Amino acid sequence: MKLFSFARLSFTLLTSSVILASAAAPVESAETELLVLTPDNFESTISEGVWFVEHFSPYCGHCRNFAPTWKQLVEQTERKPDPGIHLAQVNCAVDGDLCRKNGIDGYPQMNLYRNGKYVETFKKSRTIEILTAYLDAHAEPRTPAPPPPPPAATAASESPSIEKAEHAEEKIYKPDVNPHGAVLSLDEKTFPGAVDKGGVFVKFFAPWCGHCKKLAPTWTQLAADMRNTLEIAEVNCETHGGLCKKEGVSGYPMLFYYGGKGTKTEYTGGRKIDQLKAFANKVSGPGVQELKFGELEVKVAEHPVLYLLLHAPTDRAIYNQVIEASHILFGSPPLYTSTASTFYDHFNLKPGTAALVALKDNEPNVPAAIYPIPRPVSTADERQALVDWLLRYRLPTALELDSDNFQDVMAAPHKPLVVVVAAPAPDLPRAVREVGALARQWRDAHETAPVVFAWMDADKWGKWLKSMYGVTPVEGGPLQVVVANHTSLVYYDVDQFGERIQLTPAILFPAINGAAKGTIPYKHSENVVERLARYLNNKLVALETYVSENPWYTASYVLFALGVLGLGLKRLLADTEDSREGGYLRKEGRLD
Repeated sequence: MKLFSFARLSFTLLTSSVILASAAAPVESAETELLVLTPDNFESTISEGVWFVEHFSPYCGHCRNFAPTWKQLVEQTERKPDPGIHLAQVNCAVDGDLCRKNGIDGYPQMNLYRNGKYVETFKKSRTIEILTAYLDAHAEPRTPAPPPPPPAATAASESPSIEKAEHAEEKIYKPDVNPHGAVLSLDEKTFPGAVDKGGVFVKFFAPWCGHCKKLAPTWTQLAADMRNTLEIAEVNCETHGGLCKKEGVSGYPMLFYYGGKGTKTEYTGGRKIDQLKAFANKVSGPGVQELKFGELEVKVAEHPVLYLLLHAPTDRAIYNQVIEASHILFGSPPLYTSTASTFYDHFNLKPGTAALVALKDNEPNVPAAIYPIPRPVSTADERQALVDWLLRYRLPTALELDSDNFQDVMAAPHKPLVVVVAAPAPDLPRAVREVGALARQWRDAHETAPVVFAWMDADKWGKWLKSMYGVTPVEGGPLQVVVANHTSLVYYDVDQFGERIQLTPAILFPAINGAAKGTIPYKHSENVVERLARYLNNKLVALETYVSENPWYTASYVLFALGVLGLGLKRLLADTEDSREGGYLRKEGRLD
């Protein structure tokens, strides 16, 4: 069951949207008329100039909360004599096909277009100040503004801005990497050298695969965008089937990033160009960055999770070992390093000792975890323990679960339990608050079970939630919660007393520990037929793997089995012949 396969508006919702068209209209006022585009006029309207388009649903709580900000943004833009940018909306409840065509996967989503072409999706905070700055940066007025006066030489101006720092971290120019901005085709001869060198993002595909054909132009664009930054490659599995099988390709297309030194990870995120570029920029960026104490709050605010390596200037061995182990992260979360004594005081650590600090949930003062490194790593077990620690704390304590991060969360290497809270769109703000508060309490309690807390939009993923966990949330009702173990495809919705799990520490935390220890009852996420099919498939895969890895043993077993079968048949035929000639079938041997 794929999460993204259920990302469609239900028939009921579409029908009611048409009937209640007036209720689905955007918020309007007497002072400001908001421009709403439809499939009939969308392309012609945005064909000229710069357009910033909000895609929304009137049923979405976030959209309703954002409506006054959007109205204010429209008003202040229209007051400018030459704004250089136009604002419009698309109602996805009425024109769902247009929103799907525009790649909308959540509400509200704002896309930037220039002369009819998609440029990017707005990803920053939806405050009026940040939106205004974003519009000013992308506006193209007919009369260019005069250049600003040179800034005063203040201490604040000497330090680079956050935006410049982000831009500097985004790409590192590498003249010998992807020099032509084109996709590199690999085969059995060229593949080993490319992946051993590292820094290559590979697509494994088949020419007849529909999803592969759809991804092809995006992959070509990604190669062009990552010119002199990251190698973008592909392997045709129809031609090079042995290579694809060796690399564990089980479907098409599959995307793997190879970081060198044997490091490899499957990319399971979204396949839109901006999502692929975000991943490519992460893995091609600097592996480690120096952090100053004055930058701590800014960096923690930028990243839901970051790692900070504190070490003495002479601890080069530990430094190099941590950098090598961090390759498994592929830049997410980022790794910073410092030798400043102020960090030791801040985190109450013994000065000069090496330690890794995990900072989560935009909290700069209280680490989620600390990993002391008293001496250089000397054994394979110690190195693996370091890698396991990095993987265990790489996810935020609380997040929204959707199709883009589903595999990263549910199939995380440290196999966490996932507390899934489903809420209809109007109840999502309440769910976010309560889930975040419980996640912080769990983190601060330093419980041992690896857990990720997540909320989901039940209006968007209702079918999937019902089929997987039997969850059917009701607007305004209690928030429904399950504890999912996706590795085993089971979930827990009752505690040790058989009572429904509720979103309170007294009930939820013991249920989590019970699920981790296997002391509370569970239910299967799959039905009997699906479980049987998965079991048989796993057995066949295991048999195929054994045969491919042990061909001589397999041949010996087959020959032995054929020999036994032959002897058995020969014996059976011989016994049958004897019985006909002198055995129990002879008439003269009968007593009557």
